[in-house]
Amino acid sequence: QVQLVESGGGLVQPGGSLRLSCEASGFSLNYYAIGWFRQAPGKEREGVSCINISDGGTGYADSVKGRFTISRDNAKNTVYLQMNSLKPEDTAVYYCALSIGLGCTMDGATYEYSGQGTQVTVSS
Repeated sequence: QVQLVESGGGLVQPGGSLRLSCEASGFSLNYYAIGWFRQAPGKEREGVSCINISDGGTGYADSVKGRFTISRDNAKNTVYLQMNSLKPEDTAVYYCALSIGLGCTMDGATYEYSGQGTQVTVSS
């Protein structure tokens, strides 16, 4: 059974940093991607970043380029999202999701599984 568990969210002041983790379990694949998405109240879910587990290829939304960094630890089946220079508009529930076979995309429709999410609040 595929399981994705996010952690690391919390309350941080503007300009601060957080590191989110997504631990994946319940499958054995050679080619898949993990994406990070977020959803703020009253807004649609949007893609933030993604990574191909096989070759480490990455993608970022324009709104987070230069501030967020995605990385992976294949031995721990964990993907991280380092978020720096956080802004109030980054406030949202952040989800990680698994895409089998299609690679790193910002299109949520290509991801088959998603975690429960972790809340990130950026406020002074």
